[in-house]
Amino acid sequence: MKSFSAYGISEFIICGGYKVNLIKEYFMDFYIYQSDITVDLQNNTVQIHKNRTEDWKVTVVDTGLYSATGLRVAQVENYIEEDTFIVTNGDCLSDIDLKAMFAYHERQGKKATMAVAKPTGRNEALQIAEDGLVIRKENKIQESRAWTNAGLYFLNRKVFNVLHGNYSLEDILTDNLTDDGQLITYRHNGFWTPVETYRDRVNMENLWNAGVAPWVSSLSGIVNA
Repeated sequence: MKSFSAYGISEFIICGGYKVNLIKEYFMDFYIYQSDITVDLQNNTVQIHKNRTEDWKVTVVDTGLYSATGLRVAQVENYIEEDTFIVTNGDCLSDIDLKAMFAYHERQGKKATMAVAKPTGRNEALQIAEDGLVIRKENKIQESRAWTNAGLYFLNRKVFNVLHGNYSLEDILTDNLTDDGQLITYRHNGFWTPVETYRDRVNMENLWNAGVAPWVSSLSGIVNA
């Protein structure tokens, strides 16, 4: 969310499921979590020091414990007013340039733009034509040309018309938008990684602690829109 904030994005919707109540509590007490406090236990008072917060508007929606990503997005339609909105997975880190991807999405004029990156070794490869359009999985391509879903989308509101059933967002968009050429990819050659295992987390924390986290260093110099 801080990475998105660097691009001037301040409104977020969290499609909650597992422990959604803890997420709600975190943002309800966000001001406290981000500040230093002194608690007087005898007088039952709290003094806040170094007040820190964010200029964010965060909506947390309970979209169901067992909902797939497509169903989760479908359930937040009423909270989205813009014609174009972003959907991202919560378990990926990257240095994708959101301004560049948005400009690409606008130029292409498709209902959906999916960011893709080089597979890390355990990710499913997507089948992508030379012009960037996603093609059906039955049509195999060479592994050297393979890309994988990076878990970041720019979507037009019209996609809500096809978000039916408890399926992954990628599968729903692929099944409904590929035949009419409405799902295109944005190819990202920079840093991208999923954080799905303990080993992934340790590796990313080591980069963070060393001050060389690519998803942070790429934000230097960005001016909020």
